Amino acid sequence: MTGQRSDARRNYQRILAVAEAEVAAHGAEASQEQIARIAGVGSATVRRHFPTRRALLEAVFQERIEALCENAHRLSTTEDGRTALLEWLHALVRYAVSARGFASVLSYEPPTEEPSPNSCGSRIEAAGSPLLQRAVRDGAVAPHVTFHDLLTLATGIALATEHHKAPATQADRLFRLAVEGLSPEHGTAGKARSE
Repeated sequence: MTGQRSDARRNYQRILAVAEAEVAAHGAEASQEQIARIAGVGSATVRRHFPTRRALLEAVFQERIEALCENAHRLSTTEDGRTALLEWLHALVRYAVSARGFASVLSYEPPTEEPSPNSCGSRIEAAGSPLLQRAVRDGAVAPHVTFHDLLTLATGIALATEHHKAPATQADRLFRLAVEGLSPEHGTAGKARSE
């Protein structure tokens, strides 16, 4: 039985390593069958460890999610709520742009009655919502803005720039535009721009 568990752990690690490379090369549409072939396991083994494509992608991006959550926690102690929220949101956009498929994992899904607390979206929301709530309390963000609005904005920017010749530069530009608004007299994103 112990041998089976260690085989399962090795298979899991091998599948995950191959999935990371395939997702980096092909984005969220990376073929699970191709991942199985390269990892030297059957498709059923991949599905046993990762029953859905979303589960596989969430495992691939686990470290990025952890880093975003830690960043949100660190920023929660800064003095300016607006700056903290914009810095974190900008980091989310940059993460989503730098890793193919990440924006697809984070793309907005209507809330369900019982969302999985361990899903990427739920963990990101749990980390980022306090930053938004603080900025709203400080009067720096309109009270009608929801966390899902911000998540949709961040993933939309990442998805829209994914195939651009300079995706990070274009994403930064769109992020600044979203924060500043269309009217020059309302431009207030200088702090986000300096990152």
